[in-house]
Amino acid sequence: MREIKFQAWDLDAEQMYNWESIKQLFHEHLEHPRVKVRQYTGLKDKNGREIYEGDVIHCVHWFFDGNEIEEHFTASVGFRDGSFTLENINSRYYSDYTAEENGKGICWIGDINYCEEDYEVIGDVYRNPELLEAAE
Repeated sequence: MREIKFQAWDLDAEQMYNWESIKQLFHEHLEHPRVKVRQYTGLKDKNGREIYEGDVIHCVHWFFDGNEIEEHFTASVGFRDGSFTLENINSRYYSDYTAEENGKGICWIGDINYCEEDYEVIGDVYRNPELLEAAE
């Protein structure tokens, strides 16, 4: 069973809080518009770092079209319709058939064969939004 954990980014203080701090600071006010709660996906990256919603990750994915193709891309972790997603994918392969209105790809994490050595957390969308812009 997946461990349920949360973090929260305080937009005003520009600080990430762990669950114990969230409970002490915000009590029942987690719906505050200046607080972004992040849920743990249950997955870890190649360095053993926990992956949360809003993390920006570097992914390596392998495709086989008669040849073995290794593709590197950057994506953010989201949550839609009860599942964790990779969003804002700047990928030659995924963007072609999963494009969002912004022209970036999206897929369920399960659509890419998850293998922790192929994922690395390189930041998050709150502290490092430029990581997604740099991938464009």
